[in-house]
Amino acid sequence: MNQVLSGIPRKVFPRVRCTVLQWRLASTTTASHTSSSTEKPAEFYDIIIAGGGMVGTTLACSLGKNPRLADRRILLLEAAAGFKQPLTETYSNRVSAISKGTHRLMKAIGAWDHIEATRVKPVLKMQVWDACSDALITFNYDDMADNISWIVENDVLLSSVYRQLEGVKNVEIRYSSRMEECSLIRDGAEKSTVRLSNGDRVQCELLVGADGFNSLVRRSMGVDNFTLAYNQMGVVATLKLAGAVANNVTAWQRFLPTGPIALLPLNDDMSSLVWSTTVAEAKRLVQLDEPSFVAALNEAFTKSYPRNNVIEEIMKNVNSLISSQTGQRLEPAPVVEAVMEKSRAAFPLGLGHTSTYVGHGVCLIGDAAHRVHPLAGQGVNLGFGDVQCLTDVLAEANYSGLGLNNIAELVKYEQERLRHNVPIILTTHGLQRLYTTDFAPIVGLRSIGLTITNSVPPLKKFLMNYAMS
Repeated sequence: MNQVLSGIPRKVFPRVRCTVLQWRLASTTTASHTSSSTEKPAEFYDIIIAGGGMVGTTLACSLGKNPRLADRRILLLEAAAGFKQPLTETYSNRVSAISKGTHRLMKAIGAWDHIEATRVKPVLKMQVWDACSDALITFNYDDMADNISWIVENDVLLSSVYRQLEGVKNVEIRYSSRMEECSLIRDGAEKSTVRLSNGDRVQCELLVGADGFNSLVRRSMGVDNFTLAYNQMGVVATLKLAGAVANNVTAWQRFLPTGPIALLPLNDDMSSLVWSTTVAEAKRLVQLDEPSFVAALNEAFTKSYPRNNVIEEIMKNVNSLISSQTGQRLEPAPVVEAVMEKSRAAFPLGLGHTSTYVGHGVCLIGDAAHRVHPLAGQGVNLGFGDVQCLTDVLAEANYSGLGLNNIAELVKYEQERLRHNVPIILTTHGLQRLYTTDFAPIVGLRSIGLTITNSVPPLKKFLMNYAMS
């Protein structure tokens, strides 16, 4: 276990109640600016959301549509010049596996109908297997009666949320609005002040940092933030399969010695690739010509790696003791025929977690608070879980007359999200460590664990429901 969770100091995952008062006393004060006589007065908003990505934009929509927050004025700051509607005929190379919790959130804010009318692919089954042994596990509901998740392009999801925001009167979006710095509520100040790159100032009762893993809001809080580089990159691409795969509803993931490779269905003859590998290999893959890249991709799903005779014998004995394992065979992943032009890209992978999600008049959501490896598809779902929880907490606080920057109420958000996020982050990190080695004892232990888990349907169902809830 120590090897699997190596590199994470204990302070990164504190007890559920973080010491926010210690942060308020110990953090350094952000440099403030004295307004000159010619400077425009700062415009006031009840809530300012810094960051107009999927999580920040969804929070703006969720807050704006909540009837208990209808009297509150909300500002969404987006650094880009505007949002370009995605081309309906071209699949994007960045997709998300939407959990049931996120699905419920999108339906609640009215965005799901537009997502369905554009493009979405349900996933009914998932197959995960080890390249260094015969161990495998499958996830699906009985008789494929329910979806495990939905594959949605990030641009499609964002476009659908923006469409919902068009009719929300108490939410204002400012494009081309990059934050230069922010002064938080402390030392007697009653409002947080954000200074934008164009010189404008805006103030608020609550500032929400949804500005990614390099969050300026988090840095202004002065809290500890642990980061760990995996020295890996994720290669993404949009793929054409060799012939239509009837009812292409399975997500495929194979753990290679260098990291997992996954195929996520987009339609009957197209899938999305997420391939986690070493930095050098990722850069090589992105530069390959198309035939060479397709060949490398198909080889990654079929290549036989050296096996340890002792592990092979142990696995035979384990399988013989598990009657439910009898007859289950590895299904081959679809064969890839082509990669869509200009769809290949690579991005660095890492882990991040801040010690405190909230302070007086400030809180963090999404990647500003936590960052995980994409192998379990949980990153954006954790962010959307933050959105739902924070909306509920703020709506109740406002309805009760407690205000939006009440630290005791914000701590409720922090506590609930830590209880959910920390186990997911630790599990994802553990899997990343566990499956990026071909060290024989580790291969043996993980193969036995995977095989036993696959033979216990109630355990599999629990894991599936927890991860995608």
